[in-house]
Amino acid sequence: MKKFSKFAVLAAAGVMVAALALFGCSSGGSASSASASSASGSASAASASASSASASASASSAAAADTGLGLLTDGKLVIGTSPDYPPFENLENGEYVGLDIEIGKAVAAELGLEPEFKTLQFDAIIPAVAAGGQVDMGISGFSVDPERAKEINFSDSYYIDDQAIAVMKGGDITADNADEALNADGVIIAVQSGTTGEAYVQENYPKATAQPYGNSTDAFAAMQAGQANAVCTNKAVVERMLKDAYQDAEVVKSIATGEEYAIVVSKDNAALLSAVNDALAKLSASGEIDRLVDQYL
Repeated sequence: MKKFSKFAVLAAAGVMVAALALFGCSSGGSASSASASSASGSASAASASASSASASASASSAAAADTGLGLLTDGKLVIGTSPDYPPFENLENGEYVGLDIEIGKAVAAELGLEPEFKTLQFDAIIPAVAAGGQVDMGISGFSVDPERAKEINFSDSYYIDDQAIAVMKGGDITADNADEALNADGVIIAVQSGTTGEAYVQENYPKATAQPYGNSTDAFAAMQAGQANAVCTNKAVVERMLKDAYQDAEVVKSIATGEEYAIVVSKDNAALLSAVNDALAKLSASGEIDRLVDQYL
């Protein structure tokens, strides 16, 4: 094996150090700069990619939130109702219950929205829907009516009901003389303000007084207390009231009015009306509406 002297080794080492020094002063500086530049570029690219992803996520989130239905609150369907009209809407232990309530929930579910019910007096719901700012739609035993249709749009109907008139048992008004006895001076017929029952009494019993109340519960209470001779409202409501709380009252007249119940939507929100009709069509096709009607009526 060939041996190197100590000097030769040191000399060789010196040459290598010098070469490395030269390399470090020239190419080494550029490489370091290029490396930093590369790292900086990668970071910038990563940042840009993150920003792009964030923007994409935000856009996606916004698209998900913006349903195009003109809702008051993203992700919620605010529904105006007057919960004093069993079996359609009522409050039990602070909870909204009834056919209309369940249909409202089912429509919201079809639209991928959370239902939020807001209590309003019956005759205040349509003005609230028409004006906007309080509720997205209303469901509260609304019969399709040309006068109402001047203010709001009706959805497709989901139930058909009639009118009925009830009196306390043992009085002078009976099923045999109802029409004549009801249409007399001094007779007071309790009705819910703004309803088709009120309109029916005004049109068919002009000599009587159609006494409006804010809700049907108060109308029945007035009759029981002797402040009214009769109550006129939708047949399903009369039957439920007599079954649950007023067994000392009876129906003296049923009127086949064939009223169609529907949801009310602002005339300025065609997109929501279309979506609600689509939802009702699906619920009808699946048999869900029939199931709910059987459950509550």
